[in-house]
Amino acid sequence: MTLELERAAAGAAVSEIPVLDIGAYLAGKLGAAEALSRDLARIQQEVGFYYVVNHGVDMDLIARGYRELARFFAQPGKEKMKVRVDRMGPGWIPAKSSIYVTSPVNRNTKPDLNEALALVNERPAGHRDLAEGLRFIGPNKWPSLPGFRETIGSCHAQLARLTRDMLPLYALALGKPADWFAQHFTEPMWTTRNAWYPAVDAEENQFGISPHQDHGFITALPVSEVPGLQIRTRDGRWLATQTLPGGILINTGEFLNRWTNGRFIATPHRVMPPARDRYSMALFFNPSPRTVADPKDFARPGEDVKYEPISIHDYLCWYFDRNFAKSAGGNQDQATAAKA
Repeated sequence: MTLELERAAAGAAVSEIPVLDIGAYLAGKLGAAEALSRDLARIQQEVGFYYVVNHGVDMDLIARGYRELARFFAQPGKEKMKVRVDRMGPGWIPAKSSIYVTSPVNRNTKPDLNEALALVNERPAGHRDLAEGLRFIGPNKWPSLPGFRETIGSCHAQLARLTRDMLPLYALALGKPADWFAQHFTEPMWTTRNAWYPAVDAEENQFGISPHQDHGFITALPVSEVPGLQIRTRDGRWLATQTLPGGILINTGEFLNRWTNGRFIATPHRVMPPARDRYSMALFFNPSPRTVADPKDFARPGEDVKYEPISIHDYLCWYFDRNFAKSAGGNQDQATAAKA
């Protein structure tokens, strides 16, 4: 089921992040889904993060995507301002725009040292989600760089396909029929955070991105060749993720944690300021915007329900408004957040 990976630094501890080979499952091998779902259930209850390999995502395409991101972030600020984020979600997010006050494991008081370009699964003109003014469904703000939209859009499409392909495993892992989640993902509300973590000096208790839990259902993140991402183990240690060639990290978000009544854990993680520039391309795969996470769907008999039902759209609005500055599409007063 899992492989132990050595840390990059010689003599360091052994990694505890599991690896799932999903090649046989994607090829339709008999029994592969059931076997993987049992492994996934254990991982999601004990670690919350895992790598997938033989996943079918074109990693050469992902590498080209990272080069496109480097090209975008290298532009002067006045060019990036042309696609600046607003309250609807997509766009360029300048550095020092977020303080994750919702973190359960750290009192974050200093703004994060990264820039990002947020892009979403945008709806076509005339779609009811646009007519009703929903956030995080577009339209996207694409830079005018030749080839950028085509490359980055293709990267996101492949990551979205991978995460959709994982849904039957999650359903089986939770004791449901393999197609149980399909009804909730007819128009998935996925968002992406395409980030640049520059090699800069940080103050005490300041991070590339501060300790937090992701907001959504699951996150897919192609492994970066530049270290920096760390996850918090259940015993309170910070564990460095590995530069596993061709691997993609997947983790649980708070929305799935709530939906499963806490059974699948949303693991805190952070990014330390890197020694050299680091780029990342995280896709947060979420259900259709009106989908409600009702813990009674997965609560065991006799188990107390821990969370109130809430839709993914409402949860995203709450999460972003709390953690992102007003200038970055949220509703956070950073002066107040820094003193909280």
